[in-house]
Amino acid sequence: MYERIATLLVDALYLYCKAGLLFAIAFVTTGVKRIDSQAIGSGVGFRVLIFPGAAALWPLLLRRWISRTGEPPAERNPHR
Repeated sequence: MYERIATLLVDALYLYCKAGLLFAIAFVTTGVKRIDSQAIGSGVGFRVLIFPGAAALWPLLLRRWISRTGEPPAERNPHR
């Protein structure tokens, strides 16, 4: 029974990582420009740096990419 649960968890993690890698490739090449205007014209070094984070956080970035929210809202606090 524990082997089956462990197998399911490992399979789920494998699918999450595989989906993350596929998403990160698409996001780094085209999606980052749509979410953050500062990324337009960025070099290969920047894209290599954000690749692992995009692969790990792909559900959050996918939701932002689909909703086309664009730039994050400006902070409104006394220090700005």
